Amino acid sequence: MLDTRAHTLVMGVLNVTPDSFSDGGLHAGAGEAVRRGLEMLAQGADLVDVGGESTRPGAAPVEAAEELRRVVEVVRALAAADAVVSIDTSKAEVAAAGLEAGAAVVNDITALGDPAMAEVVAAAGAGLVLLHMQGTPRTMQEAPCYENVVAEVAGFLVERTAVAEAAGIDPACVCLDPGIGFGKNLEHNLALLRGLPDLARGGRPVMVGASRKRFLSDILGPLPPGERDTASTAAQVLAIAGGAAVIRVHNVVAGLQTARVADAIVRAVAARE
Repeated sequence: MLDTRAHTLVMGVLNVTPDSFSDGGLHAGAGEAVRRGLEMLAQGADLVDVGGESTRPGAAPVEAAEELRRVVEVVRALAAADAVVSIDTSKAEVAAAGLEAGAAVVNDITALGDPAMAEVVAAAGAGLVLLHMQGTPRTMQEAPCYENVVAEVAGFLVERTAVAEAAGIDPACVCLDPGIGFGKNLEHNLALLRGLPDLARGGRPVMVGASRKRFLSDILGPLPPGERDTASTAAQVLAIAGGAAVIRVHNVVAGLQTARVADAIVRAVAARE
């Protein structure tokens, strides 16, 4: 599995969808998606996250057959080019096909919500990202509510990690994602970013996907997703300072520069302590 000890890993987002919030429709065809994935690889992405179902707020679910049609060819082509590929799916059927096509990681926004998912990941010896989400993509932003968002998210991720381990998934292959924007309002997102040291203290690598998220324009005022990269950088730097081991980004060049500069500051300080 990828080693997060050397430097913060940069995961490039590749949405093979017509309706994702930032790049929906840009890479909806397999050819366009493969070209974009190879470009991200050349730009220095540590892994490419291929998804065939939008998880933006309000998104409708996609049938497994359609999701498979969108992603399997793309995963196979990128894996053949030596990319480390993550398959972004909540369906065990899609995860199994993606892993067979060469993916090495499953990025599951439902944190093993599909009862068959854990067995699929364990059998493949794959990596697993467990994400916290309140509700579903269609409903998650209607009225998110927590008493203590950091404690509740941390508790959920601990519980789902135990489920993964009980199913035979190697603990070293599990990464945790607090789910920025997944059933959280602005204050919840900010609290989670401030609380990352608490999430990272458990020893599991933590991934943060703040790239181009709506909470950034909640702070700055109306900005289309493509104009949120500078704001994304600010969130990513502070996430790395808080202990994030992986950042999930739309702009790989900016993300890589962000990670390397933050690492030079944060990891050098940690090494001296």
